[in-house]
Amino acid sequence: MKAIIPVAGTGTKLRPHSYTQPKALIPLADKTVLSIIIDQLQQAGVDEFIFIIGYLGDKIYHYVKDKHSDIVAHFVGQEDRKGVGHAISLTKDVVKGDEVLITLGDTICEYDVSEVLRSEGSMIGVRKVDNPKDFGVAEIDENGIIESVIEKPNIPKSNLAMVGIYKIVETDILFDCLEKNIGEGLLAHGEFSITDAIKCMLDKGVAFHSFKVDNWFDAGNKETLLRSNATLLKKFGAEVNSDLYPNTVIIPPVSIGKGCHIENSIVGPNVTLGECTSMTQSIVKNSIVGAYSNLFDIVLEDSLIGSDTSLKGESRSLNIGDNTSIDLG
Repeated sequence: MKAIIPVAGTGTKLRPHSYTQPKALIPLADKTVLSIIIDQLQQAGVDEFIFIIGYLGDKIYHYVKDKHSDIVAHFVGQEDRKGVGHAISLTKDVVKGDEVLITLGDTICEYDVSEVLRSEGSMIGVRKVDNPKDFGVAEIDENGIIESVIEKPNIPKSNLAMVGIYKIVETDILFDCLEKNIGEGLLAHGEFSITDAIKCMLDKGVAFHSFKVDNWFDAGNKETLLRSNATLLKKFGAEVNSDLYPNTVIIPPVSIGKGCHIENSIVGPNVTLGECTSMTQSIVKNSIVGAYSNLFDIVLEDSLIGSDTSLKGESRSLNIGDNTSIDLG
């Protein structure tokens, strides 16, 4: 079993952060989206990974080599961003006919990974959503067998979204379908989608079982990222010793990185502070602040602050990228 993780996207909805940092590496509850995914799969026994990289791919490469040196890691470049289907097609020579688990690099899902890996057939993770038009949608029968799939339908026949997790046993057929769709120029909303490849596999007689995802954390934009951070802090957040920070109140759950200097401040709830951040006479809640940032005399709420950022001034809800200096006084 090999895991395929596409992380080549530009993350336009997370700009300005994604100008300098892949969205898979944005801090989340003292981890990153990518590290949570890798840890989850490793714990279930997966030790060989294929990362599809493109925009800022060198940062993904160095992060994996530094933080996850114990896995077998392959890196496949996607220079032209033509969709997830196109990205997966580039991994054929590395997959070499093995079974794969495909999981998108900007989405964290809670499900029984071991059970999915033990299953004999191909499977797709699904979850009910309120806005199925924004997703690939699956129709299933009473036994959980997938009958049809469609990418971002104008009139959905189901509210079961495919959340971006696909266990594929018949990988030879998968790559045949991907190559066929790309060769015929079969685009969905301007991209080659994995949904159309699944549809092709269904037409060829491949059976897909569905499995329900318990929780789904999306890192696609600021609002969903902050909500995911709050939920994951409750799950992963460690107890913080407030005695380390003079005249400071810590309201859990929070995550404070190594080397942070905090005084005369209030931190929390639902706050992730990157390592070596300095915070003085400030209040921060429901926010993510990158590493090596400097906050002075400021109140932040519902904010996403990049690394190496200096902020001074008034109360704000901000979305600021890396290497920024702002005086709001």
